[in-house]
Amino acid sequence: MEVYVSVGRRKGAIARVRMTPGNGKVVINGKEGMLNYFKRETLKMDIEQPLVMTDSVDKYDFNIRVNGGGLSGQAGAVRLGIARALLTYSEDYRKMLRQGGFLTRDPREKERKKYGLAKARKRFQFSKR
Repeated sequence: MEVYVSVGRRKGAIARVRMTPGNGKVVINGKEGMLNYFKRETLKMDIEQPLVMTDSVDKYDFNIRVNGGGLSGQAGAVRLGIARALLTYSEDYRKMLRQGGFLTRDPREKERKKYGLAKARKRFQFSKR
């Protein structure tokens, strides 16, 4: 049985995706089904976008390990990992996935906190007297 492996990253999250031909079973961090791990329907829809676009929702099984970041960042990492796994399976998907923007790694990261400030850009309240 052929296994397609890929990695997706977003914010502080890293997702390791293992894709095998199957019937659409998704296991994320040992929990079966996307909604058991990602509780929001919007995150599930976000993750499924590359599968819907390539018309391969029930064609592959996914075993995904994701850690770091929050749920939104993890969902973005899983989406990129799935898109890259589909690409390793077939180069024919490249044009569709590229047009949907699923192969682009979102480079936005958390800005570091600066000294003398409350957060990265937030300042303490200014007092004239």
